[in-house]
Amino acid sequence: MAIGSTKEYADSDGLYGRVNTQYAEFDGITLESGVFLGPLTVAYETYGTLSPELDNAVLILHALSGDAHAAGIDANGRLGWWDAMIGPGKGIDTDKYFVISSNCLGGCKGTTGPCSINLGTEKPFGRSFPLITMGDMVNVQGLLVQHLGIEKLHNVVGGSMGGMQALEWAVRHPDQVRSAVVIAATARLSPQGIAFNWVGRNAIYSDPARVCPDTEAGHVYQKMGRGLAVARMIGHITYLSEETMEAKFGRKLRLKDIDGYSYSLGENGMEGGEFEVESYLQHQGSSFMRRFDEDSYIIITKAIDYFDLEGPRGDLVTAFENISAKMLILSFNSDWLYPTSMSLTMVRALQAAKKHVSFVELDLPYGHDSFLANAGIPSLTRIIRGFLNSVR
Repeated sequence: MAIGSTKEYADSDGLYGRVNTQYAEFDGITLESGVFLGPLTVAYETYGTLSPELDNAVLILHALSGDAHAAGIDANGRLGWWDAMIGPGKGIDTDKYFVISSNCLGGCKGTTGPCSINLGTEKPFGRSFPLITMGDMVNVQGLLVQHLGIEKLHNVVGGSMGGMQALEWAVRHPDQVRSAVVIAATARLSPQGIAFNWVGRNAIYSDPARVCPDTEAGHVYQKMGRGLAVARMIGHITYLSEETMEAKFGRKLRLKDIDGYSYSLGENGMEGGEFEVESYLQHQGSSFMRRFDEDSYIIITKAIDYFDLEGPRGDLVTAFENISAKMLILSFNSDWLYPTSMSLTMVRALQAAKKHVSFVELDLPYGHDSFLANAGIPSLTRIIRGFLNSVR
């Protein structure tokens, strides 16, 4: 059974060709909170061809703000967020593997989330969307994998929040995962991580709400969006390294034609930014506000807060005792959000549980986001390609 034919390839650089996002529909699932959520829509893309033996599927798991569009060019001409890694001859070689990428539960890029219509009210869920967990996200991905006719995945791979989901796959579904690649992740969110997420959500909560009349249903909450921009700025700082910020910005001023400081806060003390780093963060916040939903940000960061493999099981060794997958743990020496020490904690627990685990710390200066930086792709390609090829 060949599900998802090979897409066309374009240009001499091996760039994956045009791809279309697909949608799968399910009755629903019971969340870890006990709430039933349904019906469910899952947005996904596939690249490459599923082998007759159904044994070459690789599931890609995105980070917080990612989506199903991981490779190729979509209908809007947008390049996939990991196109440098996925494609013919690339680190995850679509001449060998059938690659699946889906938007996570709670997202805002096609999978059921706060923007979806609540059939009970016939309006978007918004902040009434039930709280979810990494386990819930993985369970929905499991429905998709089953829908595609796949019983066992060759590999699950993800960075940051995607790495948390890869761990959940290996722990919760040991018979369905042959191998896992966990990049720049942790087995439980630290108090510092919870704190950053809490501040970001509070920036959104602090947004003034505008209430507009609706003649049929009373009032409708309208989103303003500025708080989401601030939340993104806070989060983005944690994704970078001090070395990268120093090299890219230093103390350079944004306006080159002004000699010295302007001694002005700008309009409302908020706009523009006098230093280049301020202007950069302003741009990041504004662009994120246009492409992401604030309620999805709230739901997803809360799911990250809840992530703790160790807590319910007493210790990490016990949490890993049922894993049968071959594991690869990758970290970056410049990542201070999920530093190498967190990866080593997982590696030692896997070793104590007598599991097959490999570990690599990459010397890259780009901080937590090193796995998304094009300059880091050659190193990732070499390591991930070799690992995938070693799995039998």
